[in-house]
Amino acid sequence: MPQRLEGKVALITGGTSGIGEATTELFVAEGASVVFTGRNREKGARMQAALGDKARFFRADVSREEDVKASVDAAVAHFGRMDVLFNNAGGPTAGEPDSITQTDFEYAMNLLLGSVLFGIKYATPVMRKQGGGSIISNASVAAHRSHMGGYLYSIAKAAVVHAGRIAAVQLGTHNIRVNTISPGAIATPIFFGGSDVAATMESIKVEGKMARMQANLAKANALHTSGLPRDIALGALYLASDDSRFVTGQDLAIDGGMIAGGRTNFEDLSPGSPT
Repeated sequence: MPQRLEGKVALITGGTSGIGEATTELFVAEGASVVFTGRNREKGARMQAALGDKARFFRADVSREEDVKASVDAAVAHFGRMDVLFNNAGGPTAGEPDSITQTDFEYAMNLLLGSVLFGIKYATPVMRKQGGGSIISNASVAAHRSHMGGYLYSIAKAAVVHAGRIAAVQLGTHNIRVNTISPGAIATPIFFGGSDVAATMESIKVEGKMARMQANLAKANALHTSGLPRDIALGALYLASDDSRFVTGQDLAIDGGMIAGGRTNFEDLSPGSPT
């Protein structure tokens, strides 16, 4: 069976844990050459060694425009082109309606929205010159319903979805497709306050909480099962591949039915919370 991304070059931000790590591994397995970014040099080096010549780690903080540009430049420098951009990097943010600060606002918007906008900015001229490409950004169910994420987090993710739609219309004549993915309750280290998926999941196992964590996450959706990073990676694979050649301006919800009517409060879904 042919590999779905054979000959393509992808840039994946936040590629050293959770969804980004799973997507990096899947894209390489499907034939892509991948530059993946993150802030953990040691984890990046381990992943690069394990994945081989088709993967290159580039340290970057996506809340900084210059790092986003440097990441795009690195992908082109390493592999000669860039066919796919997955704006995946993110994290939890602080700030509620009655307590938001300027610092909270700037941090959330730079990390969650600015990273996407600048990713699109610097990917566009590369893809336009090549004759096309696919840009994918991670949004969230929090972009669609209340009580599925923090105040600023939800606002920023809603903006990511709408930015994708607008960019899709404006860039379509250049054969650049722009789509978003809205994950539901996925068992990732970000959800549980960690930065390394393997270490976080191992900790949960040691404490005997894995089954409880999965049961709690299952309560949040119609399918009654917990989502995993690979579920999102498979969605990104579809949007990155030529199978989705006629798909743009869309938000792909991979949420087990949460947006359709699942649980509306995440407060007690962590491994140690009451069932």
